[in-house]
Amino acid sequence: MAVVGAGPAGLAAAVEAAEAGLDVALVDAAGQPGGQFWRHFDEDHSRPEDLRGHHGRSAFTGLRDRLYALSAAGRVRYLPGHQVWLATRDGDRRFTLRVTPTVPVADPGPAAPEPVAARALILCPGGYDRQLPVPGWELPGVMAAGGVQALLKGHRTLAGRRAVVGGTGPFLLPVAAGLARAGARIPAVVEANATLGWLRDPVGTISAPGKGIEAARYAATLARHRVPYRTRTVVRAILGDGRVEAVRIARLDRRGRPTGPERELAADLVALGWGFTPSLELPLMLGAATRQDLDGSLVVTVDAWQRSSVDGVYVAGEATGVGGAALSVSEGRLSALALAASLGRSRSRSRSGTTAGA
Repeated sequence: MAVVGAGPAGLAAAVEAAEAGLDVALVDAAGQPGGQFWRHFDEDHSRPEDLRGHHGRSAFTGLRDRLYALSAAGRVRYLPGHQVWLATRDGDRRFTLRVTPTVPVADPGPAAPEPVAARALILCPGGYDRQLPVPGWELPGVMAAGGVQALLKGHRTLAGRRAVVGGTGPFLLPVAAGLARAGARIPAVVEANATLGWLRDPVGTISAPGKGIEAARYAATLARHRVPYRTRTVVRAILGDGRVEAVRIARLDRRGRPTGPERELAADLVALGWGFTPSLELPLMLGAATRQDLDGSLVVTVDAWQRSSVDGVYVAGEATGVGGAALSVSEGRLSALALAASLGRSRSRSRSGTTAGA
């Protein structure tokens, strides 16, 4: 079987499937595992502080170590730095993934990378920043919040020295906190929504206490660096001559309309994020059914075992609805265990060293 994507869902799926006795190919566009959530600096030149502030760090390092051990034992064929550009199903009901390198290869050789063949797939393609147009958003210095975080976590690089982080959603918090810890000045975090929605769903809040603890830690970091957090406020325009020089912000009334005087903040970086959009190219390519999620996003329809409408195709993580890393890990594990069970495999059987060609 093959897993596409080595973020939280894909990493968990590949490890669980291999430990359940399946032959696993893990294809990932990045050069090392972790995805966007657990993105980190080059492991060959890592420092102890590179994973500082990564929530779920122990979960990641545990999964990563298991992956490397399984790969070394020949139980996972790990293909980092490879992008799937075409997924098809052949007449014998086997899937074929055609891949291309995404990172430089020391000796690429004369031939294109070999396609990956599998009897079953677990697709964990993740998602990307949703964006809304703002006057001036084409100026150099305007970036997706995820891109700003990727530069910082993956390359120890600040995209700017004075940054306004704007949009909506909890992802603004780790982006701003990371920038502040790295030495950037943050004139404001501009959140379009109010932040008391959890009061309307106390049961949901209690059921996920880790999220509250995580938010409190980010809030403490912002407070320590004296970062203003402005709710019901939006970036109305981005100003500058050839590059970002300032942003214009405004308060919103309860109906989401700008109200009151606008204010300008000097900045050389604007990090914008309006939530996430699932990456559905591969599931749609294979004909998987979709539905509209609560936030209006299109997501893959799956059953209680992460099975899509296409026989042999499981989908886990953000492609089935954006819910965070912990949920993605659980969905990845569930999909792998469900697939293994359908093939008569279990983790207890895998410990005997048996494998199943899948």
